Amino acid sequence: MSYVVDFSKVSTVGLASSPVAEALAGLRANEARYFMNKYQHTFTVVPANESQETLDYVRRILKEERGIELAAKALETSRFQVKNLKFAYVLYEDGLAVNVMYAVDEPKKRAVGFKLSEGMEVPKELEGKFKFAKQKSKLAGTIRGSFFVIKGDY
Repeated sequence: MSYVVDFSKVSTVGLASSPVAEALAGLRANEARYFMNKYQHTFTVVPANESQETLDYVRRILKEERGIELAAKALETSRFQVKNLKFAYVLYEDGLAVNVMYAVDEPKKRAVGFKLSEGMEVPKELEGKFKFAKQKSKLAGTIRGSFFVIKGDY
């Protein structure tokens, strides 16, 4: 069942099993606000067990591009297109959010982003491979983020 993310009232619906559920909910709400403000797109998520195709897509890109296989349990996903950009999101139980931004017609605008919820450690699979910049958010506290450019075609 899908869930429309409300960024005016942060909710842990679907994220309760995370040890950083409040921070992850804030991070999810922060993404919802971004997409509404920038693209007038309503950010909607579905339980990971209902979205195997999205999970497989994100896992394939991580593995083929950087040899990354995340151990954390996926809780939710989102997949949509706005203008010429396709997006895929996976929210993990440990507090990690992974997003794939894939420009349909512009290979230089394709990337994978990692966002760490406040209070979580850098996952072992990402340690030493990326530098994380900090960003303050009213909804999510301090978010640490990094990214890499996608070279292949997906």
